Amino acid sequence: MFESAEIGHAIDKETYDAEVPALREALLEAQFELRQKATFAVIVLINGIEGAGKGETVKLLNEWMDPRLIEVRTFDQQTDEELARPPAWRYWRMLPAKGRMGVFFGNWYSQMLQSRVHGEINDPRLDQAIAGAERLEKMLCDEGTLIFKFWFHLSKKQMKNRLKSLQDDPLHSWRISPLDWQQSQTYDKFVKYGERVLRRTSRDYAPWHVIEGVDPNYRSLAVGRILLEGLQSALNRQPLKPTQVSAAPLPAAVDQLSLLDSLDMTQHLDKDDYEEQLITEQARLAGLLRDKRMRKHALVAVFEGNDAAGKGGAIRRVAAALDPRQYSIVPIAAPTEEERAQPYLWRFWRHIPARGKFTIFDRSWYGRVLVERVEGFCKPVDWLRAYSEINDFEEQLADARVIVVKFWLAIDKDTQLERFQAREAIPFKRFKITEDDWRNRDKWCDYRAAVGDMVDRTSTEVSPWTLVEANDKRWARIKVLRTINRALEAAFERSDKHDSKAKKAKK
Repeated sequence: MFESAEIGHAIDKETYDAEVPALREALLEAQFELRQKATFAVIVLINGIEGAGKGETVKLLNEWMDPRLIEVRTFDQQTDEELARPPAWRYWRMLPAKGRMGVFFGNWYSQMLQSRVHGEINDPRLDQAIAGAERLEKMLCDEGTLIFKFWFHLSKKQMKNRLKSLQDDPLHSWRISPLDWQQSQTYDKFVKYGERVLRRTSRDYAPWHVIEGVDPNYRSLAVGRILLEGLQSALNRQPLKPTQVSAAPLPAAVDQLSLLDSLDMTQHLDKDDYEEQLITEQARLAGLLRDKRMRKHALVAVFEGNDAAGKGGAIRRVAAALDPRQYSIVPIAAPTEEERAQPYLWRFWRHIPARGKFTIFDRSWYGRVLVERVEGFCKPVDWLRAYSEINDFEEQLADARVIVVKFWLAIDKDTQLERFQAREAIPFKRFKITEDDWRNRDKWCDYRAAVGDMVDRTSTEVSPWTLVEANDKRWARIKVLRTINRALEAAFERSDKHDSKAKKAKK
């Protein structure tokens, strides 16, 4: 895979000097058109052999183009803030907005390669990381992101010659970094696993470009041309027609029976039982979140439900048990301009809590398969692929010991009407009712079908849905609290067993 990058590619100075001015001008024009249209973002992943010109090339691109529109990110050792969250969090929060370019050093490929070369992970774990990178890039590209992946290469002989030349030059020996020496000792392993990664992850939507790094003139022109051609192609591309999908991609059950029909909406708690159980469950939750085992976990609670189902009241009863420093509540409304400029999961990734913390989402990423589906805010192809993207997202959270508890608070249509009318009649509750609520009510059956599909396709072993019978608010609040408590206890028990096995394995 690297043979063509070891044959001595070179460009003479005269040719280089003649071509650079036009290339620079064209790159600047493409960059400004990218900013003006702002229809997609650009990510440039920089990988390869140490000393092959990665840093020099990016520095040159900043000179050739407008550096104000380029965000260079270096992902070195993980910070404490990053270690307390899922691995992908550090990349998601640094994604460039539409109209901008992000250059990533030390990206997800660098991390997995260094870990495998130094024996921190085995081949199956490397394959898992590769599959995760493929899913991430596919999702970003489906959201419109243009990804360039560069591997800067040197042969083993070329690398050794470079190190010797610099070592013998007192004016430039400082350019040799500890990583250069380290990679000179692990070159064969690095290239072996690098070839495996490139072979597995070079796709039509995000291909790899292998650049021979010996000659700076060749290297610079090659990278510049690839960027220019890719940018121009993306900018000139006509908007793609949405992928054709079946007129009824997710048909209803033949007998029209849905999962929500199985709920017993007569569930009820009287006031005395409610108050007794509320105190018990709130105290239980407070104790669990103070448990030292919580330091190894984070907690995410997702609240979805019919309008007027009592999500706010349930959230308040959960929060009332806790120290405000332990949790945060994230209300989700229509996306802002900043959020529209990013992939749709971006605004949720940035709110993922650190270990020991608790985040409550009042509405969530499920808006893509609920309101956006029903109201036509996204194409069918987008909400259809969202099921697998959401499952992957939640699996990443679970792998990082984030406990995800998801609630759908269900009420029947008559109860909703009663609550709407009560809100209109009580002055201090009128803010809770809007024209959108009445309009959504007219689409009751559409939302019901969307909820059924959502639960069928995203209620997984690692992140199941809890359907809450919410005609009686007291019953619903207790069920929510009890479910969170049971999820915490189950997670603590699993981690205890895991830690016990790990200790025995070390002996």
